[in-house]
Amino acid sequence: MSLRLAVTTQAETYERMIDPLVERGIEAVSLQSSQRTFELSNPDLPAVDVGFVYPSRIMEGGVVDAGLSVPWINGREAILRSRNKADALARLSRAGVPVPETTIISNPVDEETVAAAAEAFDPPVVVKPNSTTRGTGVAKVADLDSLLGVTDYLDLVQDYRATGDRSYLLQEYLPDARDYRVMVLDGEYVGAVERSLPADARERGQWKHNVHRGAEAKGVDLDSELRDLAERAADVLDIDYLGVDLLVTEDRAVVNETNARPTIDSATKYEDGFWDDLAALVRDTAAQ
Repeated sequence: MSLRLAVTTQAETYERMIDPLVERGIEAVSLQSSQRTFELSNPDLPAVDVGFVYPSRIMEGGVVDAGLSVPWINGREAILRSRNKADALARLSRAGVPVPETTIISNPVDEETVAAAAEAFDPPVVVKPNSTTRGTGVAKVADLDSLLGVTDYLDLVQDYRATGDRSYLLQEYLPDARDYRVMVLDGEYVGAVERSLPADARERGQWKHNVHRGAEAKGVDLDSELRDLAERAADVLDIDYLGVDLLVTEDRAVVNETNARPTIDSATKYEDGFWDDLAALVRDTAAQ
């Protein structure tokens, strides 16, 4: 009998997994978890055996989770642990996994506090909201006035009482670092891409390597040391299906961020056996 897998990720991931999983006895069922309504006593959800990554909106995810009552590949705690950049980096650093030099700032603080924290970094410094994705709100600043201007905007946004996360990061900037997204599945490396900006984007002054902001992703055969680094990160964070972002310079490699809801890319960018491994994880999770 086939298993039914509720898939809450974006359309491209769902569409790419349909046929490979059907061939392995698993039916992927798309589940829209936001921008809709739910009747709480009867939320009109599909009958499934297991879920593929807890919904990104935690409040709606609670309703979906209660209605489905199934185990998840990457449940609520895994999503929150990865989304909280400071939490993930602190755990990794404590475990001896190399990460960029980073300071978390918990608002509200005064300008003197921000300035003092920035003094620990050689300019430019990267400013990141602690829990956004796809490079949203990330800025690179080279002087104190620019830094305080960026943090002024963060102060305005985070001053709203309903804002759940009122923190941001100051992080060292690694010029000329190569940017890799490494996929780890059930503790094992299963593929990687190198993300880079086309020449015209660099000429316009772009520097962020997010695919959603125009970067190109090319499949690469990663060396064993970088594979091990990504696997260590997934093990420390205890997340079964994880995208690990590595920044690699001539003299160091660091885990920059992680993503517990990574997009499944085209099959050519993964190791042989990727779909077999994913199907095995689905079955193991369903059996919990």
